[in-house]
Amino acid sequence: MKSSDIIVGLDIGTTKIAAIVGRRNENDKIEILGYGRTESIGVKRGVVSNIENTVNSIRIAVNEAAQKSGVEIKYVNVGIAGQHIKSLQHRGSIIRKNYDEEISQEDVDKLHDNMSNLNMSPGEEIIDVIPQEYIVDNEQGIKHPVGMLGNNLEANFHIIIGQTNSARNIYKCVTKAGLEVVDLILEPIASAEAVLSEEEKEAGVALVDIGGGTTDIAIFQDGIIRHTAVIPFGGDVITEDVKEGCTIIRKHAEELKVKFGSALASENRDEEIVAIPGLRGRPPKEITLKNLASIIQARMEEIIEHIYYEIKNSGYEKKLIAGIVLTGGGAQLKHLTQLTEFVTGMDTRIGYPNEHLSSNVPDELASPMYATGIGLVIEGTTRFMKEQVKLKKQGAKQPVPQEKSSMNFLKKIQEFFEKDGV
Repeated sequence: MKSSDIIVGLDIGTTKIAAIVGRRNENDKIEILGYGRTESIGVKRGVVSNIENTVNSIRIAVNEAAQKSGVEIKYVNVGIAGQHIKSLQHRGSIIRKNYDEEISQEDVDKLHDNMSNLNMSPGEEIIDVIPQEYIVDNEQGIKHPVGMLGNNLEANFHIIIGQTNSARNIYKCVTKAGLEVVDLILEPIASAEAVLSEEEKEAGVALVDIGGGTTDIAIFQDGIIRHTAVIPFGGDVITEDVKEGCTIIRKHAEELKVKFGSALASENRDEEIVAIPGLRGRPPKEITLKNLASIIQARMEEIIEHIYYEIKNSGYEKKLIAGIVLTGGGAQLKHLTQLTEFVTGMDTRIGYPNEHLSSNVPDELASPMYATGIGLVIEGTTRFMKEQVKLKKQGAKQPVPQEKSSMNFLKKIQEFFEKDGV
């Protein structure tokens, strides 16, 4: 087993930190070699709020994954999310001097690099640049321009922007835990890789990843990512509402939500009651499941309204034939698909991350909760293979192990810490 083939995804979430070790097998499926999971203590709404706690949590998750997989973990693909993430559309172009020659990969890379160097507002950086479609001499809708003839090469790009300091803090936590960051990958893009089929991306679909601190959205149409957004609400606000509404402690509120929670109050009967242990000798507290569901439904409707606003805002509402796919830990709430369909009027299903996995995956990992972690392995594998193809063309004889990223943004962060001797 070549260590260069093994990819590690590190999902630093608000409620959990998960490290997943995987590789692509000969059938082009992802094989999971091991995984580790621990509670996330130092992260709030996808942003690091306590470096030391986050570093400790990363170490625990990575050590567990290393033990289960028997692989020494050094390089990781890290997910980035949080309410500071935003996206924009931009068109770039280059005039080719040697227009009588075929368009080469170098031309495409040059156009891509030009986008990575756009000037941003102070404190913001471009995290990722995703080409959508190319235009060669005004001929639109080209997906692969390499090999064509043309004077003017243009492209529409989906550019993802984040706050520099938020990304630096994630990078700092990972390096302090003794690891190296290969790539920072936007979490909704990773989740989409894990739970969506190519047909859904072609037909038009909105991927909604409901996490603990944030809800991430990625909209695809015609096989191209069209819109990304992050809503600063997730499962944690529902737990808070249950805690306040039922006047119980947070731990009991979370357990109630997970075991008995429902997104539709009408699905529960008045006589269904659950008893919560009283504090310090106090009598148990009785809560009706209908009352619990009413609290959850009120907040969930608000979150779905935000999701629907983003879908309408993207301009693709009428083009999403495959409707909405819900994933993430929050998607495990009972009757959520029915409520989503009722609020949006769009077809909805729950996305499980088994679309691209080999058959011998542990049952626990087939949960929507692990969509981002598994997606980071899939996206990391895809990027690694592209890099290998590029290096082969440049004359590299052996597969090169994962080293420092070729992403401009990550290079800047690495240089920042090297300059400061961190």
